[in-house]
Amino acid sequence: MVSCEVLRLGHRPERDKRITTHVALTARAFGANKIHLNRPDSRIVKTISDVSEKFGGNFIIETVSNPKSFVQKWKGNILHLTMFGIPLNEKLGVITKSKEPLLIIVGAEKVPPWVFECSDYNVAVGNQPHSEVSALAITLSKINPEGCEQSFDGGLLEVIPSSERRNMISKE
Repeated sequence: MVSCEVLRLGHRPERDKRITTHVALTARAFGANKIHLNRPDSRIVKTISDVSEKFGGNFIIETVSNPKSFVQKWKGNILHLTMFGIPLNEKLGVITKSKEPLLIIVGAEKVPPWVFECSDYNVAVGNQPHSEVSALAITLSKINPEGCEQSFDGGLLEVIPSSERRNMISKE
C-alpha cells in the first residue's frame, strides 16, 4: 500500500467547511494517513477526531502555516489533482510502483502556479469540472485498491455490512 498524505489548499472556513470535511473523511476512509490544511479550522479537526474515535484508526489532521514551504520540503512524490492534468491512468503504474511517500494536493480554489511546478504528477480523473472529493476518492481507490476495505482498530463502533439494514455494534 502506498503511504499517502493529503494537502488541502485554499480552504476557506466559512465557504468550504463541508467540502473540506468530506475531503478529510474521504482521505481517512480510502487509506491516507494524514491531511494537512493550509488554514486552521477547529470544527473540521473536531469532526474528524470524533469520527476516528468512534470508528477507529490513527488518522491525523493538522494545519500547515506555509504550504509552499511544506511542499518544497516534502520527501517523496507529489501528485496534484487538477482537471487540467494528464489522465491519472497514464501515470498510475509509476505512482503505485514507487516506494516513496505520496503527497496528494487537493485545491479548493484556483491553485497558484507553484503547485504545478512543484508537483511530480499533475493528473486528472476527468477534464471536466467536478468535485475534489470525487477526484480524491477515485485517485486513492486506484492507488490503494485495498484502502477502502481496510479495517480500523480502536474504534467504539464497528459497521457490520448488510444489504438489508443499517447495522453497527458497540465495542465498548
